[in-house]
Amino acid sequence: MYKILIADDHPLFREAIHNVISDGFPGSEVMETEDLDSAMALTKGNDDLDLILLDLNMPGMHGLNGLINLRNEAPTIPVVIVSAEQDKQVVLQAITYGAVGFITKSSPRKQMTEAIEQILNGNVYLPSDIIRSQKSTTRRSSNDAPHFPPELLQALTRKQLLVLERMTKGDSNKQIAYSLAIAETTVKAHVSAILRKLNVHNRVQAILSAGDIDFAAYLRR
Repeated sequence: MYKILIADDHPLFREAIHNVISDGFPGSEVMETEDLDSAMALTKGNDDLDLILLDLNMPGMHGLNGLINLRNEAPTIPVVIVSAEQDKQVVLQAITYGAVGFITKSSPRKQMTEAIEQILNGNVYLPSDIIRSQKSTTRRSSNDAPHFPPELLQALTRKQLLVLERMTKGDSNKQIAYSLAIAETTVKAHVSAILRKLNVHNRVQAILSAGDIDFAAYLRR
């Protein structure tokens, strides 16, 4: 079904997350490693990986530098940080550096399964309290104005605005395709164009920055 790499130096946690994947996604192939060097080597030899679950503090990581190195080595493979770290700034920095999600090790088993499913479906995942905190901070710092300058939003086509609006609601590419009656490949092309035009690195940055946009005003033009 899926091919997933668990990179974590704690054997008991590797076993636990392996069980989560085996129970939640039967038939998936799970690979394990305990340091960044071996994770990089396995990634080079398995470019068909669907997901990498990466511990933030295992040997060789040096904090977020390990994430940056892994993303540079395998930019097309989604990487999710799975860590005991819960500092909100660290979580948001990980997203800025290319992670598509952040799962805390204290998460209940059901929540971990749902988070992994959400990511495998092409969506992103952040702890709900992180999203609430970041959106609140964005509103306070911007006096309720959109975070993106108007000229960037005006560069988006109507269809791209509609896709971005659905993204802010947490829809996956498949859900957006269904809602807008377009092909999923077309949605992916729109998402790539949106990220490029808005000058953001990933989907999470776009979602967090677009939370206060009045889409109706731009769609009326």
